[in-house]
Amino acid sequence: MAFSPTSRGTDAERPADRPLSDRDRGRILAVLLAVIFMSLVGVSIVNVALPSIQHDLGAERSDMQWVLSGYALTFGVILVAAGRAGDILGRGGFFLVGVGVFTAASVAAGLAPDAHWLNAARLAQGIGSGLLNPQGLGMIQQHFRGAERGRAFGLLGTAVGFSVAIGPVLGGVLIQFGGPDLGWRLTFLVNVPIGIGAMLLGMAWFPRPLFHPAPAGLWRALDPVGAVLLALAILAVLWPFMESGGSALAWGLLPVAGALLWLWVRWERRQARLGRSPMVDLRIFRTRSFTNGSLVMALYFLGMTSIWVLVALYLQQGEGKSAFESGLVGIPAALLSAWAANWAGRRVGRWGRAIVIWGLVLALAGLAASIAVVVAAQRHGLSVWWLLVTLSLIGLAQGAVISPNQTLTLEEVPLDYAGSSGAVMQTGQRIGTSVGIAMITAAVFAVLAVSGWPVAVTVGFMLIGLVILAALVVAIRDQRQRTRDRGRPAG
Repeated sequence: MAFSPTSRGTDAERPADRPLSDRDRGRILAVLLAVIFMSLVGVSIVNVALPSIQHDLGAERSDMQWVLSGYALTFGVILVAAGRAGDILGRGGFFLVGVGVFTAASVAAGLAPDAHWLNAARLAQGIGSGLLNPQGLGMIQQHFRGAERGRAFGLLGTAVGFSVAIGPVLGGVLIQFGGPDLGWRLTFLVNVPIGIGAMLLGMAWFPRPLFHPAPAGLWRALDPVGAVLLALAILAVLWPFMESGGSALAWGLLPVAGALLWLWVRWERRQARLGRSPMVDLRIFRTRSFTNGSLVMALYFLGMTSIWVLVALYLQQGEGKSAFESGLVGIPAALLSAWAANWAGRRVGRWGRAIVIWGLVLALAGLAASIAVVVAAQRHGLSVWWLLVTLSLIGLAQGAVISPNQTLTLEEVPLDYAGSSGAVMQTGQRIGTSVGIAMITAAVFAVLAVSGWPVAVTVGFMLIGLVILAALVVAIRDQRQRTRDRGRPAG
């Protein structure tokens, strides 16, 4: 069940966009995918670089947690506000601004003289990523229709799934090439030529104007009060999970987050009641495909993104493998993730949520098989390289879940809210990623204090499995609701 937005001065009131040829759309999509891939690799590429960073900069464990989580923090905090600004003022222009910020921050991170500088640069990288990512989703919604949109989201899912798995591989290769001191810096500097190239091609290929003229009542349309309330709520949710061994005061922010979220909901409803433009039209949550799909995605990222962190830690610290070797274990998963996302994107219109359900089942099978390898390696001397096979199942799952779920989640979203609604979904992903990595790695290190790596990583995989099982329950419920709705007589 879709809704009509209450926005003012958005796409619905602008002259129709100039029709784009297949070549034009292909060029736009190529730039979007390259940049989104680059920004998401920034989440996972540092996993294998952490030991080198810690050694070279003499950083504390808390500094290392911020290297992982600080990026996701600022990324998540600004996503929705950035998506809404792009909806109103021009998605192409905001996308390129985000690319510029991300590229400049990558230079700063690669040249960081100490851990504090590096963490500041990672926060800036997150801002750039938060600016550009919702625009990418919005531009796909804007320029693609029907089966073409499913294929475009399939390719986006390929980029997302491939980025999560290939990040550790690329990080391992760069560290092997540059050595422990220079290699980790290359994991950031590798973004620079991609960012510069994307900005040049985007300025040449994106439809004009990149920025739309500011409509009357711009400040009210941007909903700054709503933006600040939501940003503070997300910050209060994420902050306790950013600080390892956080104080009781930090955990006290969670009820504050609940209060801020309640205030935000009240404010957004007031904006809609007065006929103004809310940052997020909350009626979107009445659309079950959007609500269920966003919840599936948040739970999926809560669990699955921690897998590659645990694998990198287990292989390097538990099995004595190099960063390069631990990166290699993700290559088959990355390739299969890319293939599966493209395959699923082309078929989601026909098979719908069933693809997501079977993808989640495959993820559970991959986790169970990976646990079996870890246990057998400890007890029977089985080679840990069998993880190449079991993690391949997880790669297939990533492609089968992320790509079709994005298509199904956003299929009934009005174009006026394409950026901000997509950003709501991505915010769930970012919160899931940050909370999941913090909680699951904390559990693993707690077990490690009294046991060895095989037991600790097994516990971590089991916790991830419980989260994925919850996502599977939501996906099955959504499929049943869709089946009931199709069986109901119209009117």
